[in-house]
Amino acid sequence: MLVSDRARRQRYWWIALLACLMACGAENVERSQRAGAGGPEAIAPAAEERAPRIVLFLGTSLTAGSGVAQGEAFPARIQERIQAAELPFRVINGGVSGDTSAGGLRRLDWLLRQAVDVLVLELGANDMLRGLDIAAMRENLQEIVDRTREAHPEIRLVVAGMRAAPNMGEAYISGFEASFPALATRNHGSLIPFLLEGVAADPDLNQPDGIHPTPEGHQIVADTVWQVLEPILRDPRREG
Repeated sequence: MLVSDRARRQRYWWIALLACLMACGAENVERSQRAGAGGPEAIAPAAEERAPRIVLFLGTSLTAGSGVAQGEAFPARIQERIQAAELPFRVINGGVSGDTSAGGLRRLDWLLRQAVDVLVLELGANDMLRGLDIAAMRENLQEIVDRTREAHPEIRLVVAGMRAAPNMGEAYISGFEASFPALATRNHGSLIPFLLEGVAADPDLNQPDGIHPTPEGHQIVADTVWQVLEPILRDPRREG
């Protein structure tokens, strides 16, 4: 049976993703630890500059915008849409390259020092790439939600789904991919089924590493996120 061009591109995308993880792992772990201690990646705008409400993106290099300018990452594109719609929200980019669910949990308390109204949770992909236990990942993600709601009871939740690499095995793939809709349902949150829909495995929309979106790719990711996020920002009380 002939392999389709799309399937072949997806296979190469995952291979590139795994290679990049192994090459950059040590540096990314160090950056994650710095952010957990209040390092530069976690710094929020000064209080006097904040909008009345905050949208916190907690995630990995995809959220951080690895390889593109800060203003080209999809959270910045979301901020542009918020301003165009004249909605009273400000985006905080809490993305750190290489971060796992455990890493996000470790640095969460620092980020929650500010008033947060909407949490967009984009974590788990690096857990999968390192073959970490799915049950532990689920516990970490749930703890992130629980701690966030303890600090800010009225917060709205958006969960960004991710797909697993095809070499992880059927059981791992199904368990991993089911974790995100389960988290959203359990916590009455909204779900982005696949953050990289329309971008993953497309060489025209990814950087030479084959895994991080180009500025054009980030625009598409922003479109995907905005479809889910906009109704919440217009009516924060709306259930997912």
